[in-house]
Amino acid sequence: MLEATRNWTVMHDWLEEIVDEVHLAHPVKVKAIAEAKIKTDKIDARVLAHLLRTDLLPEAHVASPEAREVRSVLRQRMFLVRVRTMVKNRVVGLLDRYPELSEGRPCKEVFSREGKEWLKQISLKETDRRMVDEDLRLLEELEGHIDQSEGLVEKLAEGDWRVDLLQTIPGIGKFFSVLIAYEVDDIGRFAHEKKFFSYMGLIPSTYSSGGRTFHGRLTKQGNKYLRWALVEAVWPAIRTDRELRAYYERIKARSGANPAKVATARRLATIVYRVLSQRRSYRVSGSRLP
Repeated sequence: MLEATRNWTVMHDWLEEIVDEVHLAHPVKVKAIAEAKIKTDKIDARVLAHLLRTDLLPEAHVASPEAREVRSVLRQRMFLVRVRTMVKNRVVGLLDRYPELSEGRPCKEVFSREGKEWLKQISLKETDRRMVDEDLRLLEELEGHIDQSEGLVEKLAEGDWRVDLLQTIPGIGKFFSVLIAYEVDDIGRFAHEKKFFSYMGLIPSTYSSGGRTFHGRLTKQGNKYLRWALVEAVWPAIRTDRELRAYYERIKARSGANPAKVATARRLATIVYRVLSQRRSYRVSGSRLP
C-alpha cells in the first residue's frame, strides 16, 4: 500500500502543475468502499468521480514538497545503513568458517579501525580472501556516503522544535528524531493516538465472529519507516528508562520477548504522539538507569 501511495504521490506532483486542484485517493479505503467484480479504468474513474461528488472520497495525506524531498534523503540513508549491515553480516558469516581465528583477534569489534586492519591481513582461502577484500572496499564506500548524510541530519535538526522535543524521549536520538518529525509531518492529522498506531502498522490484525474476537500479527500496513524507527528505539530506551524497562519486562514475562518489543514500541509511539501534539518534552517520573 505504501509503495502504491508513493507512486501516486509522484503523479500528484505532476498533476499539480497542470490542474487547479488534486485529490489523492487512499487505494485500500477506496477498494473497501467500492469493490467491483468488473474493473476497468473507465469504471474506476466513474467510481472516483461519484465518491468525490458525494464527499465520500477517502483521501491520503500528501506531505509538502520540502518534506517529501527530506524524506527521500533520509530513506536513502536508511537504505545505505541496511546494506552496510548486510555486508558486515556476510563478513562475520565467512569468518565463522575459521574458528581458529577467534583466538588471534586483536579487538572485540571486528569493524573498528584495528579490526579492519586485522581483516586485511589474516590468512584465508583464495576465494574467501577475495570476498573479504571486496566487502571491505564496499564498506568504505557505504560509510563514506553515510557520513556525508550526517551533515544534512545536523542541518535539519537545527531550530526544529519537533526534533528538540523528540530527543527528550528515551531511545530516540538525533537521526530518529529528524526521521520521525518528517515522516509524521503534521501530528494534527491524527485525531487520537490509535489512528497514529494504525498509520504505522503497529496494531494487531483483528478477526471477530460469533461474539469472539481474535488478535493476530501486526497488520504492517502503513509507514514502515516510522515503524522501523520506533521498534529499533526499544533497546536503547529500555536501557535508560526504568518505567519502559519495567513495562518491557512485564510483557516479556507474560507473552514473550517479541510481543514485549512490539508493545514497548507502541508505548514509545504513544509518547511521540503526546510530545508532538501537546508540544512538551518527555518528563521522566523516576530516575534514569545508569
